[in-house]
Amino acid sequence: MGKLMDLLTICRKAGQLELGFDPMKEALSAGKAHAIITAADISPKTEKEVRFFAEKKGVPAVRSEITLDDAYMRLGKKAGIFTVCGEGFAKKALELTAAANDSDQ
Repeated sequence: MGKLMDLLTICRKAGQLELGFDPMKEALSAGKAHAIITAADISPKTEKEVRFFAEKKGVPAVRSEITLDDAYMRLGKKAGIFTVCGEGFAKKALELTAAANDSDQ
């Protein structure tokens, strides 16, 4: 989770990260979203909606170990949806999320 959070912090500073549901939908509509990462503790309903919109646009959406509190502490906003707009950042974020999910099993 630490490396992913570090990456999201860098993405935010680079202007390549959108936080929240409405900014995610806007980024998807504009074709800017390359990956969507969700917090571990968002509601199942919200996660289902995120996946619906992401699949419609062919953008990968994955669940992370990051909590809403982690996001608030590191990014300054209590958000559970992280839309990565930079292609390179998105690729790395997906790798880190997959690695974290593999180590859980």
